[in-house]
Amino acid sequence: MNKPALSRRPEATVGTHVPGELERLKRLSRLLDSAIGIPGTRYRFGLDAIVGLVPGIGDAIGAIFSTYIIFRAARLGASNAILTRMIGNVAVDTIVGEIPLLGDLFDVGFKSNLRNLSLLEQHVHRPAAASAQSRRVLLVLGVGLLALLVGVVALGVVVAQLVLSSIR
Repeated sequence: MNKPALSRRPEATVGTHVPGELERLKRLSRLLDSAIGIPGTRYRFGLDAIVGLVPGIGDAIGAIFSTYIIFRAARLGASNAILTRMIGNVAVDTIVGEIPLLGDLFDVGFKSNLRNLSLLEQHVHRPAAASAQSRRVLLVLGVGLLALLVGVVALGVVVAQLVLSSIR
């Protein structure tokens, strides 16, 4: 039986396309996050930090490149929990990166693409353990965000009561 010359997905032959795909994503992640070393230090940064210097659109352009890694992870079968963590890494990098100067320094240190590559490698080598760990992280983040929301609302109520009592 002949297969069409062009297909949407590569043939799923065990041990052949995943390592090659991981190597390509590893090179892209290193290019974006750690391609350039600062002489005399152990610090490295990549194109993401350089592009992030462009006001307004720099971090959005970096997020587009980072999203490619997430799409490839989805094609490699990463779980929804892992993909959600990867999206969260890119979102934090993009949002904090929009802050002038502080965001640029954050871009150099956070390295969302290398974090996402690590998540993907964990998934490829131990899928069940990586998914379980990602679910736990998401649960802790969810509880933390809920606690933060409750704290902000409580603080708002206290401030409102103080303002109202000072007006009377």
